[in-house]
Amino acid sequence: MPCPHPPVGSGRPPRGADGLSEGPGPPSAGIHGLPEGTRGLPEGFDFTDPDLLRTRVPHPEFALMRETAPVSWVPQRRGASGFDDEGYWAVTRHADVKYVSTRPELFSSFRNTAVIRFNESIRRDQIDVQRLIMLNMDPPEHTRVRQIVQRGFTPRSVGSLRAALRERARAIVDEAVAAAGPDGSFDFVSRIAVELPLQAIAELIGVPQEDRARIFDWSNTMASYDDPEFAITEEAGVEATMAFLSYAMNLAADRKACPAKDIVTQLVAAEGAGNLSSDEFGFFVVLLAVAGNETTRNAVTHGMHAFLTHPEQWERYRRERPATAAEEIVRWASPIVAFQRTAAQDTVLGGQEIREGDRVGLFYSSANNDPEVFDRPEVFDIARDPNPHLGFGGGGPHFCLGRSLAVMEIDLMFNALADALPDLRLAGEPRRLRSAWLNGIKELRVTRGG
Repeated sequence: MPCPHPPVGSGRPPRGADGLSEGPGPPSAGIHGLPEGTRGLPEGFDFTDPDLLRTRVPHPEFALMRETAPVSWVPQRRGASGFDDEGYWAVTRHADVKYVSTRPELFSSFRNTAVIRFNESIRRDQIDVQRLIMLNMDPPEHTRVRQIVQRGFTPRSVGSLRAALRERARAIVDEAVAAAGPDGSFDFVSRIAVELPLQAIAELIGVPQEDRARIFDWSNTMASYDDPEFAITEEAGVEATMAFLSYAMNLAADRKACPAKDIVTQLVAAEGAGNLSSDEFGFFVVLLAVAGNETTRNAVTHGMHAFLTHPEQWERYRRERPATAAEEIVRWASPIVAFQRTAAQDTVLGGQEIREGDRVGLFYSSANNDPEVFDRPEVFDIARDPNPHLGFGGGGPHFCLGRSLAVMEIDLMFNALADALPDLRLAGEPRRLRSAWLNGIKELRVTRGG
């Protein structure tokens, strides 16, 4: 029988301690938005509960953990996240997230993948097949695949897309305005935020623009399995994944037969000589669509919402267009709330004993608001510099390969918006995605002027 883990919000206590008590007296508003005197989180609180992220990012609870128990055990009912265990360690401080991220020999992406919570009904073989995605590999296999894939993300490769994507950003905004309702309102997510990431991916790997809607639907289906509005069944998720893989593999096969001057040819045309197999390329495109599309579109959406709720920052951006804005948008949004690693051996992290096989959640949303690193992290400041956020990962082998592309997309999109829609304003509250690990917005109504 395994040794008991400490309860959420505590270190490893003496046997029998509950660690969840509150201070005496009636609760009142504390400095973190939690009741005054709170010493631990409520029993059953789980940072990966999709119903929690459907309503908010738990910043008050993250602040409490950073101060009192920065590495703390979060118990779960066995199998609730799709894993045969009873919980995970929540890592909430910037320094600890970086430590785990840069030590793949201690903390594996391969053992349980980087996704911290799946559907409860998922089978273990369905988890294991995701190890073929680069995000879920460990060195040395990860090193081999990444060295090949990064050919498509050199400064020259990314820079060559700037002119085309600038024009696409302008066209996206113009089309959104033209399609607006009689009152000038439209959904920012579907009309603007989704478009440039999809078109950038299509531009990068040579996917015809007319296929971008299919890529959007497939990636949505794969990433939105926790949201009942999308009514995505396990079978639909599998079908979307297989359809997407088949599409990407066929693209690779076409380039092998008829090489072209594009990134696909560079990655697959000379298989066996340091290139990707068709299967490897297929899984790479799936990763690119989900990681690149979902994250960038949510960063853009959160960024627009931040601007419209901080009008002084929007005015400053329109006037100055600071190069620092995109990085602050990513920090503020933290589109990936958390990924995970699995301890490859017994170790110590943040003063806690971590056992081999324990899952460790890296909470980027918390790390990106750590006051030990960021001055007034609760402030949206587009001139923030330096800005060592972990929105692209905590460094190490899995640092986001597409960082420069994402920053360029965000910069181009907001420049186009500031030029064409300087008087944009909110027309409703954002509707959030129900997800265990994505900080997603599925609808944001906006309108012009008035």
